[in-house]
Formats: sequence, structure tokens, C-alpha cells
Amino acid sequence: MAKKSAVERDRKRVYLGKKFQARRARLKASAIDPALSPEERFKARIKLSEVPRNSAQVRQRLRCRVSGRSRGNYRKFGLSRIVLRELASSGQIPGIIKSSW
Repeated sequence: MAKKSAVERDRKRVYLGKKFQARRARLKASAIDPALSPEERFKARIKLSEVPRNSAQVRQRLRCRVSGRSRGNYRKFGLSRIVLRELASSGQIPGIIKSSW
């Protein structure tokens, strides 16, 4: 099980990402728009730097939904490799069969 503080930190980052998504997209678009003057683009970059850093999509970490583990995750299932193996072995994931030979 992952540290609760790390899981909560990532949950906060997801919330902030959704909250500031439109503003960040608008500011990023105006910061690289060649039709605007250099002063306006610079102002957009300054405003973009004032938006919370944790609202950036890059800072969000993919975590297991069950254990909160941050490494070895399968995007398709949203589970870590360890939890996926346990659930697949017990037959709780439909369509997944653990092969043995």
C-alpha cells in the first residue's frame, strides 16, 4: 500500500488539473501564437507561471486504483502488476486467464 500522503497529493493534482485546464490551454495557446505581439505573448507566459504548478497534466502520476502503487501500472486496467496478478489468479477479472504449462 502506498503512502496516503502521496495518494492524496496526486488526487489534489488531478483536481487542480481539471480546475485550471481551460485557463492553462488558453494561456499556452496565446503564449505561442505568432499573430500576437511579443509583449502580449510575454504577458501570457507570466500569467501562465502564476497558475499553480500542480495543475499541469505532466505532474499527475498514474496510480493503481486498489493499492495506490505508482510503478508498474497497466493503463488498460488501472491496476498495478501485483494487484492485476492477484485478481487474475483468483478469477475476478473477466477475460483474463493465468496460463500455466
